[in-house]
Amino acid sequence: MMETVQIERKARIFNIQKYSIYDGPGIRTLFFFKGCPLRCRWCSNPESIDRKYEVMFQKNMCVDCGECVKVCPMKIHKMDAEVGHYVDRTINCSGCRACEAVCPKRAISIAGEDRLLSDLLEIAIEDIPFYQTSGGGVTLGGGEVTTQSEFATNFLMECKAHGIHTAIETCGHTSLKNLLKIGEFCDLFLFDLKQIDSERHLELTGVRNERILENLKDLIENRKNIKVRMPLMKGLNNDPETIHRTIEFLQPYRNHRNFLGIDLLPYHKLGVNKYDQLDQIYPVTEDLSLSDEDLDLIEEQILTYDFPVKVIRH
Repeated sequence: MMETVQIERKARIFNIQKYSIYDGPGIRTLFFFKGCPLRCRWCSNPESIDRKYEVMFQKNMCVDCGECVKVCPMKIHKMDAEVGHYVDRTINCSGCRACEAVCPKRAISIAGEDRLLSDLLEIAIEDIPFYQTSGGGVTLGGGEVTTQSEFATNFLMECKAHGIHTAIETCGHTSLKNLLKIGEFCDLFLFDLKQIDSERHLELTGVRNERILENLKDLIENRKNIKVRMPLMKGLNNDPETIHRTIEFLQPYRNHRNFLGIDLLPYHKLGVNKYDQLDQIYPVTEDLSLSDEDLDLIEEQILTYDFPVKVIRH
């Protein structure tokens, strides 16, 4: 039996999703960690990027009752004679959730909640029967889970002690030490390759990709189970040359038993409305969607290199 964690630790989580079938094998429980080092233009979880608490406000549901103004200790919620209720984004939220509790129309929610390891473990354990029958388990995502690597390592260790299959989703932009530490208790890395060209990667995500590519190579060479995930956006990374260069980079690892193939993740707009709730402008103005024909061509191109590949459609 693995040694259990003696000291309770907390992680800042912004969502927990049960019964997922897209983020690793079988039926899975997803834990979304807050904080990310990348600034991807197409991010579908803008509330995941900053580690701090954030007020998400749906103006179209608000009735300007002012109850949130009365209870907010930070004075973030304010009333204006012309616009009614608004959120003062210059003030940091304390995460008390008082406004969320009193809103009669549920127009307010707070992104971010500090949760004990024991609480999250209890949630994971609830669905062990589903994991066992489907070959599923727990996946840690975000944001970027490696920004809270100590907690993630301890949480995965506890999951393994209960016989739960474990996985993480990662952009790979962290220290190799963090990844290998997590990897002691991680059965599967779902590793993003967003753009093979470093300059283009910088333009699209705010960081270069040298560290990411080096970490991917090191994880494969350290015999960690890897599935590469390629988010695909039309005009940004779907051209034949980019796909060719990506496959050429992966070619030396094609026959490694721990390299489990490639998932293609087509662009979607599922998180666009969240930007309005944060008083942010969605940075994508062009249509990045790929047609079924586009996806078929990319899949066929990758298959010519004899790589296992699958299109993940939400």
